[in-house]
Amino acid sequence: MIIFPNCKINLGLNIIRKRGDGFHDLETVFYPIPVCDVLEIIPVHDEAYNNDLSLSVNGMTIEGSKEDNLCVKAFRLLKKDFPQLPPIRMYLYKTIPAGAGLGGGSADAVFTLKLLNNLFDLKLSWEQYFKYSTKLGSDCAFFIINEPCFAKGKGEILDRVNVDLRFYKFVLVNPNIRIHTANAFAQTTPAVPPISIKEIIQQPVNNWRDSLRNDFEESTFTQFPEIRKIKDALYEAGATYASMSGSGSSVYGIFEKEKEPHLSFPAHYYVRKVNTLPL
Repeated sequence: MIIFPNCKINLGLNIIRKRGDGFHDLETVFYPIPVCDVLEIIPVHDEAYNNDLSLSVNGMTIEGSKEDNLCVKAFRLLKKDFPQLPPIRMYLYKTIPAGAGLGGGSADAVFTLKLLNNLFDLKLSWEQYFKYSTKLGSDCAFFIINEPCFAKGKGEILDRVNVDLRFYKFVLVNPNIRIHTANAFAQTTPAVPPISIKEIIQQPVNNWRDSLRNDFEESTFTQFPEIRKIKDALYEAGATYASMSGSGSSVYGIFEKEKEPHLSFPAHYYVRKVNTLPL
């Protein structure tokens, strides 16, 4: 069985306060984007197969060992509660850049839960999905819903929101720079914003440039000026709104559908143009 984990972007991101547990409270809007990895899971019925799980990864490179892969961790979580799960082979083809602020790893983890649930008829409830997802990552719960959501807390407190971007398309650009989220948080100064992102996104997209901010941008642009140049280039090409997604390093531009932006980035940059089609 095959499934296609999609990525997300952040429409604004405010870091509100540092928590006693070392994490941060934030607010953002998660918006799903139809750029997808490919995940296949095949049950193994060969008695000579000595593993409960094997993972093969192709496409874009992922750092770390296979046991640290979030797909593997998702399987291990389910295996504890559903020991009847048979051995499987898992094949992951990566097209979403890792460490890029697009939530690719989190999406892969949650779609692993969904695929295992469907494949083996586990009948997982929303509460079970949420329990597993919060153990895997702060933004994982979003991919259970996979619709535009206003997020609070660490990113796990979610409220569906209406964001009408039917008349726009996106350009995603990643400069092949990996940002470590913990380091990015350490460079920010938490503060309560004067206006919530939930209010700002109800305004016309034309107004977002002056009011919808990502608190990670200031320190990230100082450390990596080439990421700032991407945002500037998107505006110069006619973007209605442009921003870094999450803690970076990906930057997206929102363009009116009838406009064809003329962009020129280095050959090693990842550049994708996508419409706001339903997932």
